[in-house]
Amino acid sequence: MIGVIVNVITVLLGSSIGLLFKKGIPERVTKAAMIGLGACTLYIGISGSLVGENTLILIVSVVRGAIVGTLLNIDGGINRLAGKVEEKFKKDGKGVSVAEGLVSAALLFCVGSMTVTGSIQAGLTGDNSVLITKAMLDLVSSMMLASSLGIGVLLSSVAVFVIQGGLVLLAGLISPVMSAGAINEMTCAGSILIIMIGTNLMGITKIKVADFLPAILFAPVIYNIVPLLEKLWSMIAF
Repeated sequence: MIGVIVNVITVLLGSSIGLLFKKGIPERVTKAAMIGLGACTLYIGISGSLVGENTLILIVSVVRGAIVGTLLNIDGGINRLAGKVEEKFKKDGKGVSVAEGLVSAALLFCVGSMTVTGSIQAGLTGDNSVLITKAMLDLVSSMMLASSLGIGVLLSSVAVFVIQGGLVLLAGLISPVMSAGAINEMTCAGSILIIMIGTNLMGITKIKVADFLPAILFAPVIYNIVPLLEKLWSMIAF
């Protein structure tokens, strides 16, 4: 868990520095920074989406994820949890909400092959090198994000601890199903959500990204089910 703890500390440290820089920045500068951050987020999302190898898995994962997430009202739940914090830190209705900052940062920090492979590697072998490398990258990213998205980025450290810590503890159980292909499909689905975040930050859309979170879980599951269905179909056909 050393790598996870280091990553949490770097997110907390980077976010704190970003929040300090945020004070005194003119609103027009903040808006320009948000558009720039949104454009960079779009680039990250598009780059990550290209690692997927099966478009059908992506479509099914995102659609089913959206249905389940909407029925569960994940976005509403996160907004309610963030409401109390937002009452203390809101800026007279200006800027992004705590919930938006939390979800945006959590996805950017926790979606990707480095998170999954690094956590599994740490859990199985005790090698934290990948997670520590990721932590250094997140240190810089959290500074930039917090300066635009606010306190929600700092709170995303909890998500980093829970998600990466859970992967480390469950490494022995999930490693058989988290092949390179499964990780790629999961990264691809998660990157679609990051693209949504990018368009939100640029003011183009107002998508409830949190409602699409189950898509990240559906992707590796569907990836592992497809070969079984193909095998079953071949048996039926003959």
